[in-house]
Amino acid sequence: MAKKKRKKKKIKKKIKKAKSLKVEKKRLEIKKNNLSDEKIIIKKIKKQPTEKRQYDINQYVVYPKHGVGKILSIEKAVISEIETNCYKVLISREKLTLTIPINQQSNLRPTSSINQINKCVSILKTKPKIKRTMWSRRAQEYEQKINSGKIYELAEVVKDLNKTSNTIADQSYSERQLFEKAYDRLQSEFEVVLQISQIDVKKKMDKALGRNQNLEEQWNKKRPF
Repeated sequence: MAKKKRKKKKIKKKIKKAKSLKVEKKRLEIKKNNLSDEKIIIKKIKKQPTEKRQYDINQYVVYPKHGVGKILSIEKAVISEIETNCYKVLISREKLTLTIPINQQSNLRPTSSINQINKCVSILKTKPKIKRTMWSRRAQEYEQKINSGKIYELAEVVKDLNKTSNTIADQSYSERQLFEKAYDRLQSEFEVVLQISQIDVKKKMDKALGRNQNLEEQWNKKRPF
């Protein structure tokens, strides 16, 4: 009897061991299959929700920090693993091409109307506002207006920094730089809207500002080379 009991125990142990080995083997197979499944997973690129385009190819737009640009094309690009449609905008004066996602097209604005250009001319004819605050603070305000993308604010900077007399000799280099930046931005939009040459636009703006060639000559003599 004792021998039979020992024999049964041995058999049970063998069966138990065989079962545990079978379970372990199955577990390893499952793990191996899971690893192979992971290897063949293809990472999909997320697509940006579609947004209706507001602008077309060859259309002129204004990007606040750079001024007037022309839309060259609309292309797909992957930004932060998201596929999105983008405008390719050429800022010819800065020789710069920008890539602007269509879902950020609110940063762009269409070029001004003829009426808005005429209003700018009226602003240029008014007297400049002379502020007595420190130049560093005024310079910061002018810079913000230039980069706002708002054409009336741009015209105000040109008007306020314009010098129409011998006081140009008292104009600092940083003042002149801000004036030229604002003047150039305004001039480029005038050219696109009025569809006239750069020379004719300059004549129109200088007439409104009361500027003449002598002022430019004064500046060139003062300007460091």
